[in-house]
Amino acid sequence: MELAKVTALLRATTLEAAILTGRLVLYPSGLVAVRAGGPAPDDGSPGGPVPVVAGAGRPVVLLHGFADNHSVFLLLRRALARHGRAHVEALDYSPLTWDLRTAAEALGRRIERIADRTGRAEVDLVGHSLGGLVARYYVQRLGGDARVRTLVTLGTPHAGTTVARLADAHPLVRQMRPGSEVLRELAAPAPGCRTRFVSFWSDLDQIMVPVETARLDHPDLLVHDVRVSGIGHLALPVHPTVTAGILEALDAGGAEEATGEGAASVA
Repeated sequence: MELAKVTALLRATTLEAAILTGRLVLYPSGLVAVRAGGPAPDDGSPGGPVPVVAGAGRPVVLLHGFADNHSVFLLLRRALARHGRAHVEALDYSPLTWDLRTAAEALGRRIERIADRTGRAEVDLVGHSLGGLVARYYVQRLGGDARVRTLVTLGTPHAGTTVARLADAHPLVRQMRPGSEVLRELAAPAPGCRTRFVSFWSDLDQIMVPVETARLDHPDLLVHDVRVSGIGHLALPVHPTVTAGILEALDAGGAEEATGEGAASVA
């Protein structure tokens, strides 16, 4: 491996370690229960909506990855609020959930309540890792494309990751294997799907193996894949460069802006 690649990998690994430490510190704050059916507490905690001076826009719903909680989105929620999104809600799904489809159904019920509470017919969704797969299942298989205008995925195993075979005791992990029943369902035709998809994938993601599995490739979906260079899996929800890309993706105007390839570098 050439020196530049080794240096980039070492830098990304060091950043991943620092982010993991921060995650462990914040994780307990993400265990605070959010009142069911109503807005999360507006107290500055990671799960509650961030107050803003002005701005509205569609509600934004954030969904974390496996073995995580909503505290992972603290920085992203603040950035969205500063960008004028008046209602940002980070949701949790139980670690005892045995089936991704069950989590997707629960997500749909929560989104309906958010739509009723805010009076908005559409929301935007951002999912990290497994959270992106849960969100995609809701959109693609449960009629969620009627509610979700844009779905942004961050390091999501759209084609399955072989790392899942190393820790497959949990049923959700097994559903992230290449060729799983859930992934075969998502690979099935999805004609007329109205949601715009933006998929961020990193060339140094050690959880997505191969890294290209986080690209979304489906003939029936409106997809814009964005390759991120220089960071790993844990950095995707918190890195400023990716955050800027998420804000741009959510503000994009129409389907013609959703297709194709993009790239971003954090070097």
